[in-house]
Amino acid sequence: MIFLTNEKKEHEHPSEKKPEEAKQEKHEHSHEEKHEETKHEEAKQEKHEEKKLEEAKHEHVHEEKKAVPVPVEKKDDSKPPEPPSGGTATPVVSAQEAKPFRREYKWAVAHVYSSKNDTIITVTDISGAETIAKASGGMIVKADREEGKPYAAMQAAAKVANEVKNRGITGLHIRIRAPGGHGAKTPGSGAQAVVRSLARMGLRIGKIEDVTPIPTDTTKRPGGRRGRRV
Repeated sequence: MIFLTNEKKEHEHPSEKKPEEAKQEKHEHSHEEKHEETKHEEAKQEKHEEKKLEEAKHEHVHEEKKAVPVPVEKKDDSKPPEPPSGGTATPVVSAQEAKPFRREYKWAVAHVYSSKNDTIITVTDISGAETIAKASGGMIVKADREEGKPYAAMQAAAKVANEVKNRGITGLHIRIRAPGGHGAKTPGSGAQAVVRSLARMGLRIGKIEDVTPIPTDTTKRPGGRRGRRV
């Protein structure tokens, strides 16, 4: 027996396609080409804009280099500054007029004789002609062995300082003297105590000098050729 089938052939030759399908494929192909062309044109436009921006930046930098500096007005220090609007001018005090405060002292000279056995303080004026005050270790203590000690010197200096202040003296130049000559060339222990005590009493200390008389050659000691006889 023979069976008849109405089935259509599934596989057709590409040349046998319908005309509508061919038109659709052509339309899609042309659309893709147009899309690629627009992308290419947009890339060209972006490159062109970047070049323009770089040229504009280069011209701006070139103009800044050519810019001429503006001269700055120099301020005249000789003229006083103008007061602000609505205010009053403050007086300008020059350096010569504003002098620093300087206290004036009334000076005297303290002659300090310091040996192993005694300390004598004599305060005179600058010329040394007039005696203002005097004191010694023997005026303070009773024992002879304590006349040259620092305690007696301190008490004598305090007594002299009080008398000097009452006379209006505010500063002292100190001249320290040892026995000198053929005796001791260095002052005793009371000299340093005198300087410290005068400073603590509120007096201004000026120059401190050592005026011990020292011979250039020699001086004859007492006792004779055969020495001191005991």
